[in-house]
Amino acid sequence: MTALSESNAPEAPPNPHEIHRVIREEGEEQLGRHGGAIAWSGLAAGLSMGFSFLTMGLLQGRLPETEWASLVSGLGYTLGFLIVILGRQQLFTETTLTPVLPILTTFTGERLLKLFRFWAIVLSANLVGTWLFAWGISHENFFVPSVWHSLGTIAIEAAQEPFWPMLFKSILAGWLIALMVWVLPSAGPAKMPIIMVITYTVAIGHFSHAIAGSCEAAFAVITGTRNLSDYFLVFLLPTVLGNTIGGVALVAMLNHAPLATESD
Repeated sequence: MTALSESNAPEAPPNPHEIHRVIREEGEEQLGRHGGAIAWSGLAAGLSMGFSFLTMGLLQGRLPETEWASLVSGLGYTLGFLIVILGRQQLFTETTLTPVLPILTTFTGERLLKLFRFWAIVLSANLVGTWLFAWGISHENFFVPSVWHSLGTIAIEAAQEPFWPMLFKSILAGWLIALMVWVLPSAGPAKMPIIMVITYTVAIGHFSHAIAGSCEAAFAVITGTRNLSDYFLVFLLPTVLGNTIGGVALVAMLNHAPLATESD
């Protein structure tokens, strides 16, 4: 009876050291990938993230103008993340954690250069993907008037806040996405709910995400309600900076440092 009970016992979740090892090994693999493979995966992720913007617009356009409407349309924001993460596509905000761990574990100048190269390729490919998606849906006759209006409203809001509030909200978004990446190895069958809960929080908190928000801001530029200066200076600069700070701070301060101290 004892042996049977032990064999049927649920498997214990991995401890922090095991999670660290899994993510570190994945990061080492990412840093060694061919640039072309990184770019194609990043492009796919940028295109996929456009569905967060589109689905929010589709939902919001069919809801009454009430205070709770954003709580429902925020569910649409989770779709792009589900596609990207479950499809193993390369998203910039995930890379503020995964390929950083190998460098924090064994720092070398060569590894740091590989990280900057990796970030540059992923971010550029993600942004190109978001612009392509935004251009693809930027035709008014594709949608009923209420949905088109909602897409335009969401797009305008993506690039209208002052620098410091945008930076702070971007740090929170980067923190949450990196936290999600950290907990997924131990999530088991709960991966989908975890992705949805965390990214839904980003949506209803209006925390700025560089890639999801890029599709919104690009749509505003393409449809003429914002200009390129708004895209790069009002939206992209504080958002990329904040997402990176949030993700890297989570790794260095709250996850890697305690484990590194224990191994000393």
